[in-house]
Amino acid sequence: MLTPVMVMMVSASVTTFGGDEGLSQAARAAQGWKELSGADATQVWRGYKREAFPEKGWVVENGEIRHAAGGGGGDIVTRAEYTDFELEFDFKTGPKANSGVMYRVAEKGAEGQATDEPYMTGPEYQILEDASNGEKPEGVHSAGALYDIDGPPADKKLNPVNEWNHGRIYFRNGVVQHWLNGQKLVEQRMFDDDGKVDAAWAEKIAKSKFKDWKGFGIQTTGHIDLQEHPGDVAYRNVRVRDLAGQRPGEVMLFNGKDLTGWTAFTPKDKATQTPVWTVKDGILYCTGTPTGYLRTDKKYTNYVLRAEWRFNPVTKKPGNSGIMLRMGEPDQVWPKTIEAQIWSGNAGDFWLMNGFEMTTDPALAKGRNRKKTHMAEREVGEWNQYEIVVDHGNVTLFVNGEEVNHGTKAEEIPGYIGLQSEGAEIQFRNIGLVELK
Repeated sequence: MLTPVMVMMVSASVTTFGGDEGLSQAARAAQGWKELSGADATQVWRGYKREAFPEKGWVVENGEIRHAAGGGGGDIVTRAEYTDFELEFDFKTGPKANSGVMYRVAEKGAEGQATDEPYMTGPEYQILEDASNGEKPEGVHSAGALYDIDGPPADKKLNPVNEWNHGRIYFRNGVVQHWLNGQKLVEQRMFDDDGKVDAAWAEKIAKSKFKDWKGFGIQTTGHIDLQEHPGDVAYRNVRVRDLAGQRPGEVMLFNGKDLTGWTAFTPKDKATQTPVWTVKDGILYCTGTPTGYLRTDKKYTNYVLRAEWRFNPVTKKPGNSGIMLRMGEPDQVWPKTIEAQIWSGNAGDFWLMNGFEMTTDPALAKGRNRKKTHMAEREVGEWNQYEIVVDHGNVTLFVNGEEVNHGTKAEEIPGYIGLQSEGAEIQFRNIGLVELK
């Protein structure tokens, strides 16, 4: 789905929060998080295939959603449905506890699809007290697993009985990730970039206990589900953000139709009659030559920027590009700017161009380059996403939902946002920002 990102104004104050430790409240608000476990949780959730929240089993109290062993009540689901989303939650289990967080759960499937139970359609992030249930940490039924399909690594960090753990599910562009206490446990592609069920995913389903349920794991949208199962379990700080939906006050930086709002720059001695930047079917195409960039006409200082990119999906040829932040004047190759690198295998690096100042981990610094912590890119030719938080002196880079770099004490100056033409065919889409007040 081609989803634009909006611009909205929010105020800033610093806090630490879940998996995005160090982001300000303003940045979190700009990312679009919504609370699911607050005082109105009984209005956010309802019983599976029911109109109301269960009268027994589940209790909402003191910011927690709890279920007692043997309490009954059945599963609860969000009233809203989600396509691409990010969900974070804390969970605590008692001895022998067993539960799960399912997603893209259908209550009514297509003809021939079973929907008698949530697990007949929705993949599950397993919630389990491994030790008392005799489950190995790496088992496909263990805590954090993509239940009965993909197990976590054996070195996962699961806190003991009655201690809180932090879970996270990130589902975007057909790929789902399961995280536990800051560690990625599972990454599974379910759909390709055209929205078709991935062949390897279909094969895994065929080898699982879900093989006879035709609707399992192929729903393109659905509810989030908390499973009622044996043992005591509690959830708190349950929050979600819609990665496919639109929000009030939306303004696109790239309108999907033409280059309105952008200015192309190519050095005069390398001028060409062939357009470097063109638009077709909602995608911004760059030939890569000659060297130069496309920049916004407007300057921005503090914001959350999101943009998707891929190199040529037919040739699958790797290449180089970048997103330039707080770009100064005059137009030149290259202006004073922070570059968020898009060189294949290096997305997430910073480059400090033409004297731009920012502090990063000294161990990752080499000249103007500030290396990423780890690689989070997809295969060449697949869509990737940058989410970039430029918040006063702090600049944080997320690639495909994973934080890969962070800078502090960045010069706080208004500047353009630029997309580089740097020798390779590259495509962009869904470019927009949420401006911080």
